[in-house]
Amino acid sequence: MAAAPLYCVCRQPYDVSRFMIECDICKDWFHGSCVHVEEHHAVDIDVYHCPNCDVKHGPSLMKRRNNWHRHDYTEPDDGSKPVQAGTSVFVKQLQHRTFPSAEEILIRMKGEQVTTRYLERHGFNYPVVITEMEGLGLKLPPPTFSVKDVEQYVGGDKVIDVIDVARQADSKMKLSEFIKYFTKPHRPKVLNLISLEFSDTKMAELVEVPDVAKKMSWVENYWPDDSFFPKPFVQKYCLMGVKDSYTDFHIDFGGTSVWYHVLWGEKIFYLIKPTPTNLALYEAWSSSPNQSEVFFGDKVDKCYKCVITQGTTLLIPTGWIHGVLTSQDCMAFGGNFLHNLNIGMQLRCYEMERRLKTPDLFKFPYFEAICWYVAKNLLEMLKELREDSCPPPTYLVDGVRALIGALRTWLKREVTEPTSEVPDNIRPNHLIKELTKEICYLEEEQVSGSKPVKSQGSGVLLGANGCLTTRALERLCQARQARRAARRLREQQQAPKAPTNLDILEQHTMEVLKRVEVGTLEEDPAFCAKVLGKFNKVSTASAAAAESLEDNHLRLMLVNGRIIRDLRRPGSSPVKTEGVDQSPPKSTAEKASLLRRLERVKNELREETSGHSSVSDVESDSDSPSESKSSSSSSSDDDSESSQEEDEEEEQQNGSGHSMDLDQSGQKLRHKHKPLKRERPTSPSTEEAIQGMLSMAGLLEEAPSPQDSWWAGSTQRSLQGGKSPMDSQGNSSSEAWDNQGLPSPNTEYQYCDPSMSPPLHPSKRNAPNPPPISNQATKGKRPKKGMATAKQRLGKILKLNRHSRVFV
Repeated sequence: MAAAPLYCVCRQPYDVSRFMIECDICKDWFHGSCVHVEEHHAVDIDVYHCPNCDVKHGPSLMKRRNNWHRHDYTEPDDGSKPVQAGTSVFVKQLQHRTFPSAEEILIRMKGEQVTTRYLERHGFNYPVVITEMEGLGLKLPPPTFSVKDVEQYVGGDKVIDVIDVARQADSKMKLSEFIKYFTKPHRPKVLNLISLEFSDTKMAELVEVPDVAKKMSWVENYWPDDSFFPKPFVQKYCLMGVKDSYTDFHIDFGGTSVWYHVLWGEKIFYLIKPTPTNLALYEAWSSSPNQSEVFFGDKVDKCYKCVITQGTTLLIPTGWIHGVLTSQDCMAFGGNFLHNLNIGMQLRCYEMERRLKTPDLFKFPYFEAICWYVAKNLLEMLKELREDSCPPPTYLVDGVRALIGALRTWLKREVTEPTSEVPDNIRPNHLIKELTKEICYLEEEQVSGSKPVKSQGSGVLLGANGCLTTRALERLCQARQARRAARRLREQQQAPKAPTNLDILEQHTMEVLKRVEVGTLEEDPAFCAKVLGKFNKVSTASAAAAESLEDNHLRLMLVNGRIIRDLRRPGSSPVKTEGVDQSPPKSTAEKASLLRRLERVKNELREETSGHSSVSDVESDSDSPSESKSSSSSSSDDDSESSQEEDEEEEQQNGSGHSMDLDQSGQKLRHKHKPLKRERPTSPSTEEAIQGMLSMAGLLEEAPSPQDSWWAGSTQRSLQGGKSPMDSQGNSSSEAWDNQGLPSPNTEYQYCDPSMSPPLHPSKRNAPNPPPISNQATKGKRPKKGMATAKQRLGKILKLNRHSRVFV
């Protein structure tokens, strides 16, 4: 393998995360930090000479400035091209413009008045200015806090993104370099820092978000701690800008609302209301090639000017279009948050960002994922309000409607765009369906008339406008918190369930497959003692019985996973496998004693279970042996036909016909080849039947040992037959167990070789080894193992009783 090429004076390979510049003489590449060239300075160099070439060819040549109104200042100043945003000429013209006063739209309030309850009642549609911080819950450093203090708390080595205002272009540099630039009296360029998020630094302890932003934030309230996606940190930003810094018109990512507080200095905001017309104009302006040459404030009806001085806090609602000018050196703190008051506008802004192909760096991180989390929580909230007979607020209903449409669009988009943000613990189609049901319930109540609000217990009252009063809202919140706390406590107190036989079998299979992939099979005594104990006991007993009963009628015999007899085809002889000792034949007396012992055990089992047998067992026992023998073939045919009809009806309802085809092919083989007679098994007691069915469904906490349970043998026989009692999606179902077949009183047992079955149509064949399916691809199909509710699983058990002739 060839070695990576080395560059720069440090002779290091190429690193994509570090800025590099090419020497125009030797054509070698150098790290900017190694040759003391900043990224924002590199654009001003016309011909670069590295330190080695500098000795012979002199210093680097810089570009010559020809204009002050274009991003490319080397263009000739002939007056033919308009002024571009951010240049010094643009800033001077902007300061001399006149705009309508923002007092027409601003809502001035005290800090103690800005609460979640107030915004939910009156809406959050206009900017809010707060001059008195008391009661707002905002904690900030003192006004003497300087940029050097920021470097001390955050760290000078942190790489940040700064904006070259004259070019409206981004560049990277270390925070220590920016602090040196900021503190210099003479600044050759105007650099602006607006994206320093410090939640993971020591400075986070000095700043507390306003209470209203914290209580309404989706990230703070709905983002789970065990989420696969990393939690977004967008609540704490430090903005440091020098005089004449300008940020062109924009909408904050994801349509988030924003809080700003000017610690020292001054900022001027140019605000535009997010009407449908203005949003359409903004999208067209953002996608135009001459965007920087057009001042967006001239394209709308009104653009308001709002001056935020030192110590003032500004709250900007969802979707408001705004530009920002820093009239003095300024340090400000701010943050973004999503909330329930303007869900529709937030979704519209996000879709606009997608159409404009906004880079991921300037988008809200994992916006779709948090919308799924919010949808799940809003569904629970709507159900609780419906149980309490309390109508939800209008903004919440409208937001859920918009959210349902967006979630459906994102699911359809997954077909062409595989990158999905659907959380693993959410069933998307089911969630959308349940949310739609809740909206339908609300629409039906509005058509038929509002429900009477229940007055007992919580004492819920409605105001004159149909909304919840403050007192009622407080009581409802307390009741919801109490219910959720009780639910979490119950979940924590629930003891873990003991593993069932199927769980042990699955673990055993995974371990065997793992050993096969790694290498040769090695014996693990600890694993065998814990997991394979019960299987070893059963296999040992069965091996002893098989070896002692050589004159039995079994056509296929397996011992410890090896075939020792195979008489399924005429002319075949018993198979001798390696590792199985061929013991000499037993004497006739020993054989007779063993047969008598087995017969005595069977008789004792019949006597113990005679008092608890089902109605069908009593009827069959009351008949004479001759009658039962004569009617066995006809009754078995009738039972098989009736069971086929019932299975066919159930399979048509479930939309699957694979198991039915297998049963029909098995019936044909049974009629074609005369089966060997097998003695009818004894009927279990009612308690044993219930325990067996619960064990099959995975609902029994402590299952008895396989040697003492009548259902363990049937489960092992079904597993050895090559079929699994699990359906294709990993859920235990009555259809899967019916196809597996518990021994019926009137049906005869015969081993059926799968290779002798007639070929099935490809559309009806079961997948030999279906791959695991993620919740994104299930699209509303049957849930995974363990996802079904107890009620559904008990319902499937009751279906089992009809086919197994066990009456509960």
